[in-house]
Amino acid sequence: MRRLGKEIWKNRALYIMLLPGLVWFFIFAYMPMGGLTLAFKDFNASLGIWGSPWSGLDNFRDLFHDPAFLRSVWRTLAINIGKLIVSFPVPVALALLFNELRMRRYSKALQTVFTFPNFLSWVITSGIIINILSNSGLVNGLLQTMGFDIVNFLGSEKMFIPMLYLSEIWKTSGWSAIIYMASISGIDAEQYEAAQLDGASRFQMMMHITLPSIAPTIIVMFILASGNLMTSSFDQVFNLSNAATKNVAEVLDMYIYRITFQSSTDFSFSTAASLFRSVVNMILLLAADWGAKRMGGTGLFGGVQKGEGKREKRKARKAA
Repeated sequence: MRRLGKEIWKNRALYIMLLPGLVWFFIFAYMPMGGLTLAFKDFNASLGIWGSPWSGLDNFRDLFHDPAFLRSVWRTLAINIGKLIVSFPVPVALALLFNELRMRRYSKALQTVFTFPNFLSWVITSGIIINILSNSGLVNGLLQTMGFDIVNFLGSEKMFIPMLYLSEIWKTSGWSAIIYMASISGIDAEQYEAAQLDGASRFQMMMHITLPSIAPTIIVMFILASGNLMTSSFDQVFNLSNAATKNVAEVLDMYIYRITFQSSTDFSFSTAASLFRSVVNMILLLAADWGAKRMGGTGLFGGVQKGEGKREKRKARKAA
């Protein structure tokens, strides 16, 4: 403790700058966690959170006896696993393609075009999509002009989930690609020069130098995405869904919204559902981190890669 105190005093300027962020985080992120006790109580507004009587696991028991809750859980997992398969590789491919463009002005213009949708809210984005795909929208207008029948894009249950994937790709891929492009910029240029001397093509350099070099970043982003498998984009689903697609659109976030604001209010029950979602997300995050380490990656918190620690120990023994 004395050594720690000396280190803190030595770097006191940094800790003073860090202090406001820590205070904000404690007040707005940790103190509200006391409200999670609602999941284990029978909430009464007149008694408040702390005065309400404890109900144990009754809320969770009722939750798992609700078929709509179970359907929303499996639907959320199915949609988000599909997003990992369909949407996650797109920013990686986009960053690799941007890196291969030699016309820098053209590359910067494309980056601006692809990044701009990220700054639009889902309210605006969904409005654009609805205006384009509605029965009287641009696409159906073109179809009618060419003599085809109108397609009900927005009211089709089969088209709803692909529409989620495509709109997610259009809105977020450009912004997500920036992370991978930043990782690419840190690659030593001498590796490319050596590969060129060996006669490697640009595709070979991309596959054997660029992609392996950004693999740790890809793994970290994959782990973070896996930790959100139980959290769908509520804004996206809420604004794109309608009465015709409610059977396939009620993901877990929409279920929590419905039981909280569109039915008899039971804050204890909805808090139990939210707590379940957070716990499952944490378990998935730790499982993805463990899997990444088992496959030879450094995981979410960095560290020594699998097998590297043993090599370092052998070198240390030889040196001794």
